[in-house]
Amino acid sequence: MNRYPMFNPQLLLSFVAVCDSNSFTRAAERVFLSQSTVSQQVRRLEEMLGKPLFERSSHQVQLTEEGEKLLSYARRIIALNEEAHDALTGVWRDGVLRLGMPEDFAVPTTGLLAEFSREHPHLRLDVTSGLSADLHSAYAREELDLILVKQRRRQPPRAARPEPLLWLDSLAFPAIEQSPVPLAVFPLNGLYREELCQALDNLGKRWRIGYSSASLAALTAASAAGLGVTLLPAGCRLPTHRVLGAAEGLPPVDSLELALYYRDGAPAATPALAERLQAFCGLA
Repeated sequence: MNRYPMFNPQLLLSFVAVCDSNSFTRAAERVFLSQSTVSQQVRRLEEMLGKPLFERSSHQVQLTEEGEKLLSYARRIIALNEEAHDALTGVWRDGVLRLGMPEDFAVPTTGLLAEFSREHPHLRLDVTSGLSADLHSAYAREELDLILVKQRRRQPPRAARPEPLLWLDSLAFPAIEQSPVPLAVFPLNGLYREELCQALDNLGKRWRIGYSSASLAALTAASAAGLGVTLLPAGCRLPTHRVLGAAEGLPPVDSLELALYYRDGAPAATPALAERLQAFCGLA
């Protein structure tokens, strides 16, 4: 007999909805329940575990350390529940292919992915976009089958190409001229952040984090508006950007790459999609 209490998938769905929306009200809309019901369901999870999952205030809902731990398991339990249902009902008889990619490739590849889905009507394609570090972690936990990620050069992937980067500032309102220099960066441990901070340290310039976001589009807009110097893929450059470089003492950064990973023995659909992404992204 199972000595552990069983997680109710409906409770986990409400919990994940709160995590994704940072709001009990918006979570209720997502799962088609009342706000009070969602609150009760989260409270039932907390009572079952004997630990708080959220730190609640009048302005925000923030995960506790225990909540962070549960979130990963909750996503996996929900995904496995869906996968088991699909496998047994025969809707997706060719299985599930879980793809992860950076935010800036999510929109450009929609046509490619839609065409692939139409060609494989009995394959369920699940696509996730996010920070490369998070995608790497999900792949290591076998929550993703195929990932396109940006990384510092490491073990050989299936395919890769260098990732051209540019130091970007505002053309109209240069942040580089301020002291301390404001920076527009990804959250802690995000790509490019270490290179950016180290370069300013090497120049002996004082700096501060002026803008932090997990969104590439947000960092692009913030730097163009003058909220901070940033280091981003060359494709993010806007007409309102000023490109910094040797004149400001900033070195070229050529240690990053765009890389593709999938496991040996993967179902045929995985390398087939990988091949298309490889051609689309110009990976060698």
